[in-house]
Amino acid sequence: MTDAPLLRASGISKSYAGVHALRSVSFDLHPGEVHALVGENGAGKSTLIKVITGATAADSGALEIQGAAVKENSPTRSRALGVAAIYQQPALLPDLTVTENITLSLEQLSAWRRIDWRRQRAETGKLLERIGASIDPDTRVGDLTMPEQQLVEIAKAVGSGARILIMDEPTSALADREVDRLFRIIRELRENGAGVIYISHRLEELARIADRVTVLRDGRAIETRAMAGLDQSTLIGMMIGRELSAVFPKREVKPGAVVLRAERLGCGGSGIHDVSFELRAGEILGLAGLIGSGRTELAGILFGLTPADRGSVQVRGETSRIGSPQEAIAMGIASVPEDRRKHGVIMEMSVAANCTLANLREFSRGGLLDFQREYTSAAGFVEKLQVKASSVSAAVSTLSGGNQQKVALSRWLMVKPRILILDEPTQGVDVGAKAEIHKLIGDLAAEGMAILMISSELPEILGMSDRVAVMRGGTIAGILERSEATPERILSLALGASRQ
Repeated sequence: MTDAPLLRASGISKSYAGVHALRSVSFDLHPGEVHALVGENGAGKSTLIKVITGATAADSGALEIQGAAVKENSPTRSRALGVAAIYQQPALLPDLTVTENITLSLEQLSAWRRIDWRRQRAETGKLLERIGASIDPDTRVGDLTMPEQQLVEIAKAVGSGARILIMDEPTSALADREVDRLFRIIRELRENGAGVIYISHRLEELARIADRVTVLRDGRAIETRAMAGLDQSTLIGMMIGRELSAVFPKREVKPGAVVLRAERLGCGGSGIHDVSFELRAGEILGLAGLIGSGRTELAGILFGLTPADRGSVQVRGETSRIGSPQEAIAMGIASVPEDRRKHGVIMEMSVAANCTLANLREFSRGGLLDFQREYTSAAGFVEKLQVKASSVSAAVSTLSGGNQQKVALSRWLMVKPRILILDEPTQGVDVGAKAEIHKLIGDLAAEGMAILMISSELPEILGMSDRVAVMRGGTIAGILERSEATPERILSLALGASRQ
């Protein structure tokens, strides 16, 4: 690292309606450095990034970018100074192609300038090839998977020639191979003198990629340390300000009767075939596998989103055809989806309205909603799940990611399910909220609920599951007991090697 930083934020403070989001935070980034920024949701990370990118103005403090004092920042100003940001939720236009999205982002367009689309397509192809993404530049962005959209965002940032890159949870939707590819790109950027601000809740990644780490807590910069020699437990303690006895508080629960049995289940439209497994009351069955292996598609079949066209399902001993989510709910099956912003909660609606949305008949009389009853019931779940919200009347958009996930979970717990499908239940939430959600999952299993938990995080699968089913190519490649489940065995099954 050189003495002259690419970016220096000094004494940055920001408040919203009297609530301190940042309290005199100082942070810097040097050429050729990856500086990790970590903290629980609500610690101030997003606000600091908004100040740096010009999305919001600080109340006080000073900002320098590449040696220039920035008095009045804005998104346009920060981009001109070489700042590019990659966010967890891709900011792409779904009805345009990959080429069109990248061209709109990188080119200075005007009404009088004719665009050479053949050249733009070729340039886009080169960018995608540079980052190792096998994506057709003519593909409509709305037809891409979430990992592919994330790779397009990365291509945009690389193509901008930015000296300062901000990566906010860039690996949350990526498989291991794609993560390795991203880290290779980051190393190349670092070698070329760029600096990267890296935000991630996956603390195990930081040792692989970061040079330094700054911890934020309650809007304050607690400490900046070199990553070398810094262990996860110390880092977690700095983040949450208390001892974290167990991120995975697994409770031993004796499984009960089989409540769900799938036999040679398949759906041509989803690419699922020959899936057979059993799920017992009080059991947490982890569903592992690489992205694209069919885990989410299997959840869609079991919840009636894409009904099976072959095989059979038995729910509590009765052969059933799950033709719709309504039928699944009637059978005692609930599902918390992977993308909570798109399918899990309605951001503009209140906590109370979100909690009761799947069970409106329970709160209606004569076609009219009983708001007082809705409010009281939602308040009970908010207390039980320890949702941190100013009020159950507050919009879900005002909550942190972990609390939004708890609201999504509350919605389905209100229908009193016997079987609960959780797709990436802790994706994008901080370690404190993750531990709370894990405890809640354990409590539900202890109460006799059968849980099918899909997760891309091996520590979560290993830490929480009684058994692990590994998917590959649309089917279950193998099922491991907790005692025999190891990262090596899970990966071996996921990649197609024979089980040892």
